[in-house]
Amino acid sequence: MIQEDNRYLLPSGIDPLALATEYGCPLYIYDSSVIKRQYDRITKAFEVKRLKINYACKANTNLSIMRLLQGWGSGLDTVSVQEVELGLQAGFKSEDIIYTPNCVSLEEIAEAVGLGVRINIDNISILEQFGHQFPDVPVCIRINPHIMAGGNSKISVGHIDSKFGISIHQLPHVLKVVSTLKLKVEGIHMHTGSDILNAASFLQAAEILLNCAKEFPDLDYVDFGSGFRVPYKPGGIATDIEDFGEQLSERFNEFCSNYGRELMLMFEPGKFLVSESGYFLARCNVVKTTPATAFVGVDSGLNHLIRPMMYDAYHHITNLSNPEGKKRIYTVVGYICETDTFGANRQLSEVREGDVICLHNAGAYCFSMASNYNSRYRPAEILVHEGKAYLVRKRETMEDIRRNQVDVFAAVEAI
Repeated sequence: MIQEDNRYLLPSGIDPLALATEYGCPLYIYDSSVIKRQYDRITKAFEVKRLKINYACKANTNLSIMRLLQGWGSGLDTVSVQEVELGLQAGFKSEDIIYTPNCVSLEEIAEAVGLGVRINIDNISILEQFGHQFPDVPVCIRINPHIMAGGNSKISVGHIDSKFGISIHQLPHVLKVVSTLKLKVEGIHMHTGSDILNAASFLQAAEILLNCAKEFPDLDYVDFGSGFRVPYKPGGIATDIEDFGEQLSERFNEFCSNYGRELMLMFEPGKFLVSESGYFLARCNVVKTTPATAFVGVDSGLNHLIRPMMYDAYHHITNLSNPEGKKRIYTVVGYICETDTFGANRQLSEVREGDVICLHNAGAYCFSMASNYNSRYRPAEILVHEGKAYLVRKRETMEDIRRNQVDVFAAVEAI
């Protein structure tokens, strides 16, 4: 966000306070110019003959965002059959959607097969069942490289104790299953986790995957997952995607040359594409002081943005209403009947009751992880695109809270 003329502006130049006035708080805002910037960065970072970026839509499944990415040429990475259905509704072709579930039933996988998308399987039991039921359907196999990568143990998924993927040590078993059932393996996949800073760790895992890929003679693509870090603080560190792209491209091109044909290089970024585009606005309800702490209590909580409580994630916080105010130390908390601290001991411009507070990096895993805890409504979502603001999800109402409930005793009393 840019500070200009004693106010904050979105990268596209729109005043977020005007949106807060028009649509109310709390409010999610996404700036499409940032998503486009990130999409262009990653597509230009890799110099290979065939490249496909599949947006990991679990980060944010708003249909308008998905439609933008589809229009720019992105594919889609999904983890549930419901995400597959949303992707098809957003305009993605079935062949541009990869379905990578974990611990789901074969019945759900069969639904995805029926929708015509690419199937990615991450355990031997389901691989065997899949081969018996769908002998002619191509499949991708997810390998666990046993690499501890990523900045948070809760979102590092490529290590030996992870529930994700088939252990690289079980490759001989996989090859027996593939050979016996004559499976058509079209892709090999891995995903080591999020917030990767060290390109060396990722490249080490990539080398393991490429060595594995040599065992499958009919591949069409190799999917390296994602996990690229974005900056959470002003001037914060992030994955150097350009440097990483240069290094991996060289190695991948060498592999394709030895393999005998040009394979498709795939990635599935989510947070990298949408995180920095998002801003979450909440209004200060009360400034509460104790002998030890000054609390800023806002009209939101872990029901709308759970990442700080669930992952100890850092979200930069600014006071949009008083950008030039004297700096003071606050702990920003929510209105949920739990300890829901957005940020402790943060230096903010002096906060007054009624001020609008902004939590940055709210484009990924914020609305998508939101809930109706405490029977609170989920907020509206706004997409800023080419200088205009569009309402892309309405704020919920009590009718939404009640919609699927069946008040059985009220029904009995009415008889």
